[in-house]
Amino acid sequence: MIDREDKGATSKGARRGDLGLTDAIASQLKQYYTSVEEEPIPDNLLSLLEKLDEAERSGGSNGAN
Repeated sequence: MIDREDKGATSKGARRGDLGLTDAIASQLKQYYTSVEEEPIPDNLLSLLEKLDEAERSGGSNGAN
């Protein structure tokens, strides 16, 4: 039979290990997000945004309220 104290000690040790893994994953995700954030906006997307701005300035409506 497993003693509850032994089980708790094992569980706490696993949590500490998981915390290190979580920190590592968080760090890698932050690096990836930063690299994506620094990428230039594609020309075709900029063109679409300009067309949207023009439509809004001219009072165009797309049916949304």
